[in-house]
Amino acid sequence: MSTAPVPEMADRAAACAERLRAAGRVLVASHIDADGLTSAAVADTALERAGIAHEQVFFKQLDAEAIASLAATDYDTVLFTDFGSGQLDDIAVHEERGDFVPVIADHHRPAEDADTEFHLNPLLFGINGARELSGAGAAYVLARALEGAGTDNRDLAATAVVGAVGDMQDSDGELTGANAALVAEGVESGALAEAKDLAVYGKQTRPLPKLLEYATDTYVPGISNSYSGAVDFLDGLDVDCRGDETEWKRWVDLTDGERQAVASALVRHAVKRGVPADKIERLVGTTYTLAHEPEGTELRDASEFSTLLNATARYDRADVGLAVCLGDRTGALETARKLLRTHRRNLSEGLNWVKREGVTDAGNVQWFDAGDEIRETIVGIVAGMSMGTSGVDRSKPVIAFAEESAEETKVSSRGTGALVRKGLDLSAVMGEASAAVGGGGGGHDVAAGATIPAGTEAEFVEHANRIVGEQLG
Repeated sequence: MSTAPVPEMADRAAACAERLRAAGRVLVASHIDADGLTSAAVADTALERAGIAHEQVFFKQLDAEAIASLAATDYDTVLFTDFGSGQLDDIAVHEERGDFVPVIADHHRPAEDADTEFHLNPLLFGINGARELSGAGAAYVLARALEGAGTDNRDLAATAVVGAVGDMQDSDGELTGANAALVAEGVESGALAEAKDLAVYGKQTRPLPKLLEYATDTYVPGISNSYSGAVDFLDGLDVDCRGDETEWKRWVDLTDGERQAVASALVRHAVKRGVPADKIERLVGTTYTLAHEPEGTELRDASEFSTLLNATARYDRADVGLAVCLGDRTGALETARKLLRTHRRNLSEGLNWVKREGVTDAGNVQWFDAGDEIRETIVGIVAGMSMGTSGVDRSKPVIAFAEESAEETKVSSRGTGALVRKGLDLSAVMGEASAAVGGGGGGHDVAAGATIPAGTEAEFVEHANRIVGEQLG
């Protein structure tokens, strides 16, 4: 077995691995987003290879009730992936009763004054859990510790990278810190490839005009949000961008030289339209390709793979997302693609709703209440997408509300890397503001969420607005 990918976490990972081996059978509990599903897949494969019997369960929220349901099973060891750190106080109650021994592979902020012996979290070792290692990354560190004679889990780094990208840890253009070590191991194993390329979503599957039309992270006047503008731009190039008169090529269909020509022309166009230099630099970034997946599919590109996964469990089909991660390329993949089409339609309708209804400026934050107009499992994604549209100020975080039940409201918040560098920590905002109104929450500095009692939204905004003001000075 080769050296640990994240040396700072090696001893704790080894202790967690020994506990899992000693247990003999393990219940794996995971979150439902892309990072949670890939965390579950990494854990599942590593346990399978280690010969440890296990089952999987998923929760969209790990609350006291969900933890109690785990305690009611006949498993004496529960492995939590992509959550658990923030719920250590509730978990500790069951650990003290002898209901189960918890092993946690997470990257969220731990609950204060609570810990457990088998707690694997980058934040405990001075590693940024919002930027440098995701939940899937923590599960991968554990998977490497589970290696035995004749097993090599470095290929699982590709799955962990999908989780990190799905958790927006490449928002500055590439994966850094401990994530970079995972990338290196994935490349070394042959399961992953990295390269500098145009930093837009959909290079594997979208026709070129759609690729450029929807590329709004760096807004290019005359092309972004304009299909006809994108067509005119492409038709003006000395590049064969059409497969025939009715079909456009995809980015992946172009030769290296053709891609370079399109990218260079796009940069020149952006300069002429007055796009700032720092924005133009973001047109190019590091891309992560799953080398063993078919070219031209959603599975080939880490960002497209993560979106496919988000379209499964967020619509109550975590089993489908897990099956795809574990290699099912028949029924589960087709179901995932159908869910993806529904997901894209819902995101588009949700974003249009925000554009139509607008956001309310509270001073330090801006917010909208979607009620039951946007599904609570995707309202955070819509909030993040809204920050690239007119009418939404990127200099302030966005808070979004959606109905979770008659008694509870889901809160999601999104910021930017620039705001985080100025001091924004949405995990603290969500945690403190939700606690003030009788709810609970947490997450990361750039993206976090909470659940609060229905009817307390206005009070929540007041607390969040104050806290963000204090953070940003």
